[in-house]
Amino acid sequence: MEQQEIKEAVKTKYGEAARRVAAGQGAGCGCGTNESACCDPITSNLYGAGETEGLPEAAKAASLGCGNPTALAELKPGEHVLDLGSGGGIDVLLSARRVGPGGKAYGLDMTDDMLALARENQRKAGLENVEFLKGEIENIPLPENSVDVVISNCVINLSADKDRVLREAFRVLRPGGRFAVSDVVVRGSVPDEIRKSVELWIGCVAGALDESDYRAKLAAAGFDEIDIEPTRVYTVDDARGFLAAKDLNLQAIAPQVNGKFASAFIRAKKPVAVKSAGQQSCCAPSCCAGEKVAGN
Repeated sequence: MEQQEIKEAVKTKYGEAARRVAAGQGAGCGCGTNESACCDPITSNLYGAGETEGLPEAAKAASLGCGNPTALAELKPGEHVLDLGSGGGIDVLLSARRVGPGGKAYGLDMTDDMLALARENQRKAGLENVEFLKGEIENIPLPENSVDVVISNCVINLSADKDRVLREAFRVLRPGGRFAVSDVVVRGSVPDEIRKSVELWIGCVAGALDESDYRAKLAAAGFDEIDIEPTRVYTVDDARGFLAAKDLNLQAIAPQVNGKFASAFIRAKKPVAVKSAGQQSCCAPSCCAGEKVAGN
């Protein structure tokens, strides 16, 4: 699929999910004929009951992620955090609680229906330190050096231009800022036909990166201290219903699928001192104090 086709497919899928939640029908996932097989191993049991207590039911129902980046990002009071592909807003609302009134949580989404749902969830939650922005994760509508943490929940794999997404995340992070996302990764070689089928099961319009490719792209964007920690490793049994519906021979493909796909927590940092080509820049507190955006 071309970049624009992928973008439109993602908009359609998540717009429909938002409308279902708004109508009280649940988000669903639309990945195949066996909806429970599609959703349960990936999107279920991501948040503890204590974490989501008090949040609107619609925020919880619209969660279509593959992890819990807010818990793993170690957010601190007063920090500013940006959620790429914020959907119904659950991770933004959880982040806003963690950073407190002195901090701020931004959510970025390109789908009008999801933004409307997220803003209604914010209203119901009564959180004022939240702002939902319309835009694309390949072109973040925030100035450089404006947030302390970038999170995302199984969205970067949906982008057709992951290099640009990672460069944009690096740009908006302050020196020393943290990249802390949940995403799907591939672990080792998988035949193209099978990989495409499993990716459809995982994300409907997914383009999961190999672990080594993810590391390389983060490094190319300028990040260091890169770490990828698998949180859920998927087996052929997880995808059995979906793969059977695709007329794939489970017995034959099992050795090529088991353990090859995983949800993972991906950490990286923007160095405190950033060197540009042919130029050495100082980002110590004494010379970068003016880089923070006023009011941020």
